[in-house]
Amino acid sequence: MRTNNNKFILIDGSSMLVTNYYGNLPKALLFEKDPEKKEKLFSQIMHNDKGQYTNAMYGMMRTILKIIAEQKPTHMMFAFDTTRDTFRREKYADYKGNRGDTPEPLKEQFQNMEDMLKELGLPVMFDDHFEADDIVGSVATKFEKQIPSYIITKDHDYLQLVSDYTRVWLIQTKQETADELQSKYGAEFGWNRKLVGLPDKAFEVTPDLCLKEYGVRPEQIPDLKGIQGDSSDNIPGVKGVSSAAIPLLAHYNTVEGIYEAIDACPTDKDLKTLNTFWKEELGISRSPLKALTQYRDMAFLSKDLAQIRRDYPITDNLDDFKLNINKEKAGEQFEKYGFKSLFAALEVI
Repeated sequence: MRTNNNKFILIDGSSMLVTNYYGNLPKALLFEKDPEKKEKLFSQIMHNDKGQYTNAMYGMMRTILKIIAEQKPTHMMFAFDTTRDTFRREKYADYKGNRGDTPEPLKEQFQNMEDMLKELGLPVMFDDHFEADDIVGSVATKFEKQIPSYIITKDHDYLQLVSDYTRVWLIQTKQETADELQSKYGAEFGWNRKLVGLPDKAFEVTPDLCLKEYGVRPEQIPDLKGIQGDSSDNIPGVKGVSSAAIPLLAHYNTVEGIYEAIDACPTDKDLKTLNTFWKEELGISRSPLKALTQYRDMAFLSKDLAQIRRDYPITDNLDDFKLNINKEKAGEQFEKYGFKSLFAALEVI
């Protein structure tokens, strides 16, 4: 049974901190390519009187206080990534292999941000073997039928967690983009930005909107990435099949379903008939059959890599996530990091 007037906000802490780091960098540093010149500009990054970098932490804490003031959640939690060497890299060594090293001024702020949130009494979760999305997925799955749940992130992987009980507030790069998406679907679904009251730059994704905007149902997001891959995580997918992914999944539902159809064609004649069906009935002009056959193992591996795990062990009860900020500790932390402008925001939550 779901609780009345309660709201659980689950935040992808890594995504929010990284966004605020780059969003609050001096322009000279943001556009500098040379590593040595970049390092010389680190002193321009916002820091406290002890020289600790604070630009990402300040932006994130300001965002959190605004969300709490506007959304009035009764429960809240934060999940962070601690390493790229999770179980996914054990399955595929090149997973996230295209990403550069985390800049030192940001790396320092991860630990300090996690510590600050804990000092304030906000639940923080992380694990060296799992990613933040696995933790969020497991927490949401455990409690979503008891309490309306809202996930805040920029990461499209989380769309697979959207359900009748859980919404993803997908953060866009610009407010204009979020407004355009809201306007696009607002009339059809009978709501607007003021009525819904979303966080800044957020677009609320429901199961219906996931299908309309992204072409697949939430549970098909891993299948979509299984075929298309995901360049941001270096998930390979099936080369050259990108445009065929959505029509194939619309008809066969899953990666497994696509390969069952291929395996049901024992002769070249049968395969030719399948190709004709894909072209005439599904509207796929360029046959993906050769690539799907050649990269079969990669399709299944890619789907597995994109699948958020929901069985991360959660020993906490729902009450453990109740929002109860220690304002005295918050004041001490804000003083320590020089966040004097946030004291006023602290008073109104």
